[in-house]
Amino acid sequence: MNTTTTTKPRLTTSAMIASIAGDDQRVKAAPFGKALVEYAAEKPQIVGLTADLAKYTDLHLFAQAYPERFFQMGMAEQLLMAAAGGMAKEGFVPFATTYAAFGTRRAFDFVHQVIAEENLNVKICCALPGLTTGYGPSHAAIEDIALMRGVPGLVIVDPCDALDIEQAVPQIAAHQGPVYMRLLRGQVPLVLDEYDYTFELGKAKLLRHGADVLVISSGFMTMRALEAAKDLQADKLGVAVLHCPTIKPLDEATIVAAVKAKPRLVVVAENHSVVGGLGEAVASALLRHRVQPAGFELAGLPDAFLDAGALPTLHERYGISREALGRRIKGWIA
Repeated sequence: MNTTTTTKPRLTTSAMIASIAGDDQRVKAAPFGKALVEYAAEKPQIVGLTADLAKYTDLHLFAQAYPERFFQMGMAEQLLMAAAGGMAKEGFVPFATTYAAFGTRRAFDFVHQVIAEENLNVKICCALPGLTTGYGPSHAAIEDIALMRGVPGLVIVDPCDALDIEQAVPQIAAHQGPVYMRLLRGQVPLVLDEYDYTFELGKAKLLRHGADVLVISSGFMTMRALEAAKDLQADKLGVAVLHCPTIKPLDEATIVAAVKAKPRLVVVAENHSVVGGLGEAVASALLRHRVQPAGFELAGLPDAFLDAGALPTLHERYGISREALGRRIKGWIA
């Protein structure tokens, strides 16, 4: 008797920091860096700062285009935020980049006191949000939104793909006041152009209709929700997807209208801890508006310190891969 064993390819260390794009998925390289370079061409007040991470936040493109407007602050995130605040006081519009774990946890007091309390015009753009790195709790910023939601007046943006990022850059630059944007870097998936989508700061957009489930999502989990929705068609499940790229201020009117449209399970999908993120923001909004869905579930990351490892393995383990999200939705429906 002949037997054939199919084994998956062994994942290497690079899978800990790999692009979240699938092997056959369309991508765009460095959409943040390219969009910022283009926007800054006729805006001399735009400056770029980073904490020794220009290459790893795609800000190196800005540094190459405008070296006189680029500032390397070294591994000192508190100094990065303080300097950005000082530049904003002088009329500049600083874009400050680092990793999300460092820009929020390590520099939180400086964001709060130096930037937000004085409503300064600083744009904080942070790579490796949530589980987009496999280097464990030191680098996986699964609580960054929870921290930043508590800062008064701070706008929070969690884009899905390259198109979202490209369109968000000029809008957050034009917004008067501090902004925190989660950043996808390198080879970033391109998804939303298939859905007649345009980013609008502060607005949620319904990308897909479905009678059985409404997924409310942000960040790359909108991509996962769209993928899972296609897969679940085979089970005759209709899954609607409402993309919420702006976490704060939350587009409560659109969310409430979508939930009230028909009785169906509501699932909030996010690349963040279930504590303090989009899920709790949506639940609070529905409660305050006295809207009761047919069911309500959170498809986020657990309230735990996550393991280190390859991203595909971790996304499956913690329920945010395409396949895992589909299984969770089917289980909740059942």
